[in-house]
Amino acid sequence: MKLRVSHLTRYRYDRIVGFTPHFLYLRPRESAVLRVPDYTVDVRPGGKVVHVRDAQDNNMARAYIWETGDTLTIDSRFTAETLETNPFDFLLKSYAIKFPFAYDPAFDYALAPYLAPPTEPVQTALREWLAGRLPTPPAETVPFVTQLTDLFFNTIAYARREEAGIQTSLETMAKGSGACRDTAVFACELFRTLGVAARFVSGYLYAPPGDDHTTRGAMHAWIEVFLPGAGWKAIDPTHGVFCDDCYIPVAHSARPETVNPIQGGIAADGPATAAMDAEIIIEKLD
Repeated sequence: MKLRVSHLTRYRYDRIVGFTPHFLYLRPRESAVLRVPDYTVDVRPGGKVVHVRDAQDNNMARAYIWETGDTLTIDSRFTAETLETNPFDFLLKSYAIKFPFAYDPAFDYALAPYLAPPTEPVQTALREWLAGRLPTPPAETVPFVTQLTDLFFNTIAYARREEAGIQTSLETMAKGSGACRDTAVFACELFRTLGVAARFVSGYLYAPPGDDHTTRGAMHAWIEVFLPGAGWKAIDPTHGVFCDDCYIPVAHSARPETVNPIQGGIAADGPATAAMDAEIIIEKLD
């Protein structure tokens, strides 16, 4: 599927300010199932944009903004071709067919950041949460992951939150709701508690006409779990599905706050207040 994405973000300040370098995670993460034939990003006031690969091999743009102003506008546009039409087209290694499984020691170093579990009290609470809702889980890995993904969708209500930050898993359990980033962190910590490598993913989700996704008009968050033989498989706990070609991953991390889409600060001669608005339009081209 070919998709055209326009993402405009505008910050308005009540006085003239200067800008520290801004880090932008807006360009998709290309792979064998995702191609990006064109991409542009325009940052105003003017400066220089440098594209780099970050420590986790994500595409990151570093924007150096020389000029001052009372408005910062970041306009990102790209075309993406997504090819993940059947997310179940994989075969697991024989040792991973049954759940739980243990990873081959060859993966220990690479997967260590994504296996680090939450604190013991959080692990205990997560295990109790799961035991109360899935007392007899499937014995095979794929059905187990599928049921767990469905469980997230059916028990954690989506609640759009405009404020910054991520709820803790304990808060998400207590409220029974969260934004997509909250549910993604909750899912990551539960999988890690169960010994499955999991990482946070930020990106875009295309909602076909007539499919009124709750996350329409905003960037989305989901997770990837590492299944031996299948590699990193994307699942969306907010919608309860394995991710298909409607998903455009931008950046992944063991620590979600490191891949916030736009990161940066301002410098002013006194306290400055800000207002932000964003518009994301995703259109299917064929």
